[in-house]
Amino acid sequence: MENKAHALAAGAFVLFMTALLIGLGWWLSRDGAERETYELTSRDTITGLQPQAAVRFRGVPVGKVTNISFDPKTTGNVLIRITVDKSAPITASTYATLGYQGVTGQAHIQLDDSGLSKEPLESFNGEPARIPLRPSLMGRITDQGTQLLVQVEEITRRVNQLLAPENQKVMLGTVAQAGEAAQSFRQLAVDMRAVLGTAGGKTPDANVGEVLHTARGTLQSLQTTSEATRQAVTQVGQTVKRLQDSGGVLDKLGQGAEALAQGAGTLNANTLPRLNQVSDEASRAVRQLGRTASTLNENPQSLLYGNGPIAPGPGEAGFTAPAAAPAH
Repeated sequence: MENKAHALAAGAFVLFMTALLIGLGWWLSRDGAERETYELTSRDTITGLQPQAAVRFRGVPVGKVTNISFDPKTTGNVLIRITVDKSAPITASTYATLGYQGVTGQAHIQLDDSGLSKEPLESFNGEPARIPLRPSLMGRITDQGTQLLVQVEEITRRVNQLLAPENQKVMLGTVAQAGEAAQSFRQLAVDMRAVLGTAGGKTPDANVGEVLHTARGTLQSLQTTSEATRQAVTQVGQTVKRLQDSGGVLDKLGQGAEALAQGAGTLNANTLPRLNQVSDEASRAVRQLGRTASTLNENPQSLLYGNGPIAPGPGEAGFTAPAAAPAH
C-alpha cells in the first residue's frame, strides 16, 4: 500500500507539473498588444526565413512572421504575412529587407523607412497593406557580381575581336603603309632637290608637273593611312575608356572585391569564433545528455524517487515490514 501511495503521489505531482508548464507556456505566448497585419511580396529567395521569425524596425522588435506562402496575385512571387505592433511608425515609405543572424543563419524581417513620406500605411478594402521587400545585402552583392561577370565577358569578347588575326593584319598593314608614305616623302624631297638643282633654281613645267603628281599621290596615300590609323586608335581608346571610367568594369570589379573582402573579414572576426563556441557548447550538451541517458538506463526509478537508494520491496533482501498500527 505504501508503494502504491508513493506512485500515486508521484503521478499527481507529474500531472500538476505538466499543467503548470502548459499554463506557463500559454502565459508566455499570450500577446495583449494591438497588432496590425501587413504583407510582403518578392521574387527573390527567402532562404532561412520561418514562421514566427522576428520582425524588427531598425533593430527594435515590433512583431513576427505569421505565414509564408505563394502570392496568388503575382505568379512566382513569395507572400509573407507579418503582424506588427500598432505603435511602430509604419509609413508609406517603409520598406523591408531580410536580415540574418551571425551564427545560426536564421533570417528575420528588418523594417526601415526612407523618410520620403509621413503618411501612415493603411489597409485598403479589408486587405492588408503591402510593404515592398527589397533585396538584402548578400542579394545585391550576388546581383552585382553576376552583372560584373557579364560585363567582363563582354569586354573580353571585344578585346579578342579587336585582336583577331584579320584585325592584326589590318593594323600591321596600316603601319606598313605609314612607313611607305614616309619613304615616299623622303623620295619626294630628294626629287625636288634634284629638279631644282638641274634647273638652276628655275623649275621646268614638265618636271614640276611630275613632281606635283607624285606628291598628290603620296598625300592621298598618307591621308588613307592616317584615317585607318585614327580609326584603330579610336577603337582602342574607347575600349580603354570603358574599362577605366567611373562606374565601369574595373571600378565595379574593385567594389565587388572590396565587398567580398569585408564579408570575409566579418566572417573571420565574428561568425567563425561564435560558431566554434556553439560547437563546443553542443558537444558539452551531448555529453551531459549521454550521462543522463546512462543514469536512466541503470536506474529508471530515479525519475520518481530521485537519485538516492531505493528501499527494498517485499521479497527483496533487506525488506522490513512496516509496523502495525496500534489498536484503538
